[in-house]
Order: sequence, then C-alpha cells, then structure tokens
Amino acid sequence: MKIPPITARLAVALGVAFAMVAVGAVQATAAPAAVKDAADTAEVPGGFASWKDLVATQEKLVKAADRVTAAVKTRGDTGFAGIVAAPENRELRVYWKGDTPERIDDLVGRLRRDVPVSVLPAAYSARELESEMNRLVRASGGAITSIAPNVDGSGLTVSGADHGLTRSKVAGSAVPVTVEAGVTPAPASRWNGDAPWLGGAAWRNAGTGLGCSTGFAVTLGGVSWMLSAAHCGSVGQTATDPTGQVIGPIAYANTSRDVMLIRANTAGRVYNNDPAATPPEFSNPVVGTSASYVGMWLCTSGAYSGTVCLCQVKAINVTILGPRDTFRGLVRVESPTYKNAAGQGDSGGPVETPEPSGITQQYAVGVISLIDTSAQVPCTGYVVTGRVCSWRLYYAPWSNATSAFPGIAVMTG
Repeated sequence: MKIPPITARLAVALGVAFAMVAVGAVQATAAPAAVKDAADTAEVPGGFASWKDLVATQEKLVKAADRVTAAVKTRGDTGFAGIVAAPENRELRVYWKGDTPERIDDLVGRLRRDVPVSVLPAAYSARELESEMNRLVRASGGAITSIAPNVDGSGLTVSGADHGLTRSKVAGSAVPVTVEAGVTPAPASRWNGDAPWLGGAAWRNAGTGLGCSTGFAVTLGGVSWMLSAAHCGSVGQTATDPTGQVIGPIAYANTSRDVMLIRANTAGRVYNNDPAATPPEFSNPVVGTSASYVGMWLCTSGAYSGTVCLCQVKAINVTILGPRDTFRGLVRVESPTYKNAAGQGDSGGPVETPEPSGITQQYAVGVISLIDTSAQVPCTGYVVTGRVCSWRLYYAPWSNATSAFPGIAVMTG
C-alpha cells in the first residue's frame, strides 16, 4: 500500500501528516454485533477501580468546566487563561491572570460542593496568548508547523521542521515560547457497511482513491449528514465504502477547521471494538457531545486502527501550519504508554468519551485530523502494515464543527 504523494511530502516537510491512506488491496469485513464497553481492555489511570469510575469523575469535572467556560464567554473576562480537567487527580484547575471577579469566585464556591476546584495564577491570559499566536503565525514564513497556548497561561509551545530556524522566528516573542524538537504533523473503514451509515467506518474518495474514516452522524437544516475530515476530499467528490457502494457526495468542507459534511443516510452510532479482536465488531449509540479540556481521557475509533483508549488531551486551540493549508482550533492528544493512538486511514474517525452510567454509550468529542510522524509506533487494528501510525495525534473538536456549520447537531442513537 503506497502513501499518497501529498502525505509523503508532508511527512518529509513537517512530520505531522494527514491520517489518510491510498487505496490498495487491503480488505477487512465485519458487522455490528452486541454492544460492549470500548474501553474495557485498557489499563485505568489514576488508581480508579474501573473506567466507569474514571469517566464518571471526568464527566463531573467537564460539566464544572463548561460552567466556568460559559461564565467567561458571557462576560468576556480578560483574565481567564485556561482549564485543566484532571480526573486522575480528581481535580479541576482554573488558571487566571490577576484577581478573579467576584462572580467567578462565587461560581467556584458553588462548584466546590461537587468537585475539587483550584484557581491558580497565570502569567498571561488566553486572549494575550492568542494575539501573540496570530502574530507569530503571520511572521513565521513557514518556519512554524504548529503553535498552541500553554493551558496554564505560561506562554506558547511551537514546533518546526528546522529547530534553529523556528527558534529564530520566535526570538522576539512578547511571551515565553517553548520550541519542541522533532514534532512533525501530517494528515492521518469499518469496511463493508450499508445505509444508514455509522461513524468509525471506512470510506473512499472515488475521485482520488484516498481512504479515510467516517466520524459522526449529524443533522443540519433538517437533513442527515456524515461528519469527517475536510482534507479527505473536496466539495463535489463522492464518498463510497471500500466495496464501491456510494455513501454520498461531499457537500460542504471547511479546510481551516478540517471538517466536512457528506450527504448521506446516517444513524447515530459508532463502531467500537478492541483492535486486537477484529472481528467480532460492535457499535455504540451516540448520546451527545462533549467539549475538550486539557487532561481529559478519550478514545479514538478510526476505521484502520479500530478503537484505541487511554489517550489524553495535552493541548487545545492548536494551530498547524502546512505547506498549503493552515488548520486552526485543533486538539493535541497523546498515548502516555507510547502505543498507537491513530494512523493513516483514520482521518475523520471519531474521537469519543464514554457516558459514565454504563460506558456503552458515547459522547462525540471530535474527528481525527493529523498524526505526528515523528512519534511513529507499530500500527494496530485492521491494517498493521503499509501505513504510518503514531502515539500523538491532533483532532478537530466538536467546536470546530459548530463554528464551520452553525446549527449542526449530533445525531443520537
């Protein structure tokens, strides 16, 4: 199986690649079976007795974080820097530059009745860091391949193919900048489905032959669609399954947010399974959406790698600068055990977190966008040869979909 030319070029230039593959003689078939727990085979961090206990704690932290985020947006607070939801530490951390307003203090006091909340000092606000991010992007001249604010408000973290050149481009920054060496982003089904189409399945671009993954069934304007990654195709091209059955046309795409909509008959479920046990295969219902916060534990479910859990959010609001396009608002995720988190062919696939009451239902968090080719590991799942996999990935969060397509709603199962 050959890597498509654009992926090869990006791998050399950036080290961050699209998680898509060229179509070869790869074959895999499976059908949905009984509902199972997609995370039941992964080691549980933080000393929790089960994944159910961890995600129950995480959901409480995320709901508390949502209330803080909403309060900040309502009043446009200039001191807010970031939030960390850390279930393994059983704590929500809010970073703030200067004194917190009285209403935020009151809100934190109420939240502490349910979850531990720490308010910690930040050197810079999120607004200040975003402003400096935008300035550096304009001045980078291609030397920067990714840039993101530090969630604690301490500064920015950037990467570039040429470490020395990248350092020189950020030398005059108004905020502290950490330059990471060797981070190289590049663009990253299941295999024989039928309508209604589910998330986490393989699809092919009939025009280019590239293979990607379906994300989540959504509705917009009273019509059903399938959400996937914009770099997998262009408006007017046709999506098919690996057997050639037509899924539908690509109708809308937002390149900067790396999200697209395929017009299709869809259902609110996602394929999930232990990638070491395929088949059998099963699907879980989608029950809602979740925002993304640093510290969250998530699962990916691309068509080529299968379902992979024990992945943790490390940064949000990441900008990736490619040779042709710039991707904004992405989220960086890593496997702390340095195992495959996603690989080529998984582009557009679901990023999810279980609903804690039974953890057989899923919240839509985003869709897989890029993999870091400098963090390569052996591939797992349906296709373990002929492609590149990584323990670090970037995904387009649900907020990218709502920004690109106002009025979009996830379809529940």
